[in-house]
Order: sequence, then C-alpha cells, then structure tokens
Amino acid sequence: MMARKLLDGDSGGASPPAEPVIVDRCDLDCLLQVLQDAGYRTIGPTILEGAIVYDEVRSTSDLPVGWTDAQDAGSYRLVQRGDEALFGYAVGPHSWKKYLFPPLLTLWKAKRDGKAIEMVAEEPVVDKLALIGVRACELHAMRIQDRIFLGGGYADPTYARQREQLFIVALNCGTPGGTCFCASMGTGPRLDGGYDLALTEVMSDGHHYFVVSAGSGAGADALAQVPHRPALREEVAAAEDVVTAARSQMGRELETEGIKQLLYGSYEHPRWDDVAARCLSCTNCTMVCPTCFCSSVDDVNDLSGDEALRVRRWDSCFNVDFSYIHGGSVRSSPKSRYRQWMTHKLATWIDQFGTSGCVGCGRCITWCPVGIDITEEMKAIRRTQTVESSEVKEH
Repeated sequence: MMARKLLDGDSGGASPPAEPVIVDRCDLDCLLQVLQDAGYRTIGPTILEGAIVYDEVRSTSDLPVGWTDAQDAGSYRLVQRGDEALFGYAVGPHSWKKYLFPPLLTLWKAKRDGKAIEMVAEEPVVDKLALIGVRACELHAMRIQDRIFLGGGYADPTYARQREQLFIVALNCGTPGGTCFCASMGTGPRLDGGYDLALTEVMSDGHHYFVVSAGSGAGADALAQVPHRPALREEVAAAEDVVTAARSQMGRELETEGIKQLLYGSYEHPRWDDVAARCLSCTNCTMVCPTCFCSSVDDVNDLSGDEALRVRRWDSCFNVDFSYIHGGSVRSSPKSRYRQWMTHKLATWIDQFGTSGCVGCGRCITWCPVGIDITEEMKAIRRTQTVESSEVKEH
C-alpha cells in the first residue's frame, strides 16, 4: 500500500538502517527538499485562521514553530510554547483522510450531443504526497480506512491510487492534547510501523535534534541524502523519555474492557436522552473524525441539460436525511443518531471491520460546540450499568 520507492527508476532502495540516527533541526529542511526534488508535494502542519491545519509546506518555516494548541471539550486555542519546537502541538481540526478520501469527488460525467449521450468516467487526480508529522493515532486511522476502502470484494480506486503514492514521515508524539486518549485505545503515542521515516523531536541542553528511523527502502533512500550521524545511547534514551512523558500526559482516558457488550446492552439507557438534549446534530464530530467515512451521491446537471455529473460528497449519520428511506428517516431523533454514531464507533465497528472505529485523537470532543465528551458518555453508561449489576447481585 505504501510508496516503496523514492526516486523514479530506483530498483527498490536500500534496506532500512538497523539503528536510529540523528538529524539536526537545521537539516530537516534538507529532507523536505529531497522529497520535493523527487516529485512529492510535502503536506504538513501549518497555522491558518487560528488553528494548526494540514496544508502544503515548502520549508520548516511554514511549520507551527513555537506554537501549541490548548484543547478541552468545545475549546481550542493557539498558545506560544516559549521554545522553537516544530511539532509541539497535538492535532487540529484536519485529519489526513481528506487527502485519501476527498470531501468532494466527481465520479462520472454524462454529455449530450444532439440525441447521443456519452458517459465519461472521471479519472481521479492523484498526486505524489509526502505527509509530514503523522502521529501514531493518525496512522492507525489510516489502517482502519484501509480496511474500509481496500478490504472486501471492492476497493475504492481513488483511495487505492492515492494510498500507493504516499510517503509518510511519521512522528512519535511528545505533546498530547487536553482531549487525547490514544493511550487508552492502544493507538499511541508511540509509532508501531506503517511509515517510511519516523521522527522523534528532542530539545535538550540547548540541542534541538530529531531521532530518525527508516521504516522502508524509500525511507532509507531519502535519509541517505540528508546529513545525519549515528545516534548516541543517551540521545535515544532522551527520545524514549519524550514518548513516555506523552503517555503519562493524556488529557482523557477511556476504559475499553467489555465496551462492545456494554454498549449492546445499553440501547435504552437514559444517558442517550441526556446527550440528545445537548447534541446539535451539527456533524462536527464526524467531519473532524479521521475514520468516519459516510458519504452520499448527488446527481446534478447544468441549466441546458447537456451535461450531468455524479458527485460523491462527505455526509454524516447526524444528518436526518442520511438514513432516509421510502416513508421517512430511520433515525429521526438526535438521540437515535448520537446512539448510532457512538455505538457504531465503539462496538459494531468491531464486528464489521475487526477493530474499534476510535483512535483516541479527541477531535470529536474538542470540536463539539457544546463540549459533548465521548469518554464521559461512556463513563456515565459504565457507572450506571455497574450500579445496576451490583443491585441485581444483592437481591
């Protein structure tokens, strides 16, 4: 699925180095240039309209140097760190899925010439993309979407082509946000594969450097063109400390033991009424989620009637029309739609795809206008169910 070669005509690339190396902060621009020279668009974090989002970055000066994001339920703001960290933030409103699963995609066109009608399949535009600073939770989200779009009997052609063109520069997380809970989901903060290069940013005793490991031949080829040196034992230990500290600084936690059975037994739980009284059905949680994949198809035509398009667009199970069938909507109330989303994400997704649909990035909590917190909702259901079970045993 991953890009295996960096340079056109490369016969396969060198084997990844056995030991991590050190790339100084001043040499990270060289890595970006190597990727750009190989034809990749380098996409990474940058500041736009008061948030850290993913967009094209040409050099490290485009990164959110010295900025972090303070996050809580329904709250997001940028804060200066007081240092020159390049990746000292958590995650913003964007996820990488928009580069693999476009928000708007033309599937085909129909053109009329007199009485003749020509159907034209739309060829997807696929770029060579190098994604910079991909966190462990986001890599897990990509793996989940791989199962959705590449697994089974049908593979989404646009997703498949774009996935094959990716070069992934991943990042061991050193700055979890106030709503992060990837440690609970087993999806971070440490990387566990699926990348071409892995970075850990370290700032210690006035020295700003990255501990770098290659995860593919393409990654090794890129690294060979960037100034680097073998990592000292204490430098590797410092990188380990960064990840260990991040694990202990999670803003949220979610107990996953028996979660599927718990939700299956809670369809009529009164907590759904409580959350429905707050939920605006705004769809923010599904739009920022890195794994949600609901879409709808629209047929549109021009005023002359000579051209028609079939377009796929992102949709959400929080939209009342999404579950509309003949006679009305299957889920007409906010209660039923929130229950569907949360139960699917944490329970039925496991039966459907063999994994939870949640990676613990916390975006749905941060970007909910009224601060609904999926971890708090699960705690409330689990707490009540535990009390009920205890009462049954006492009787």
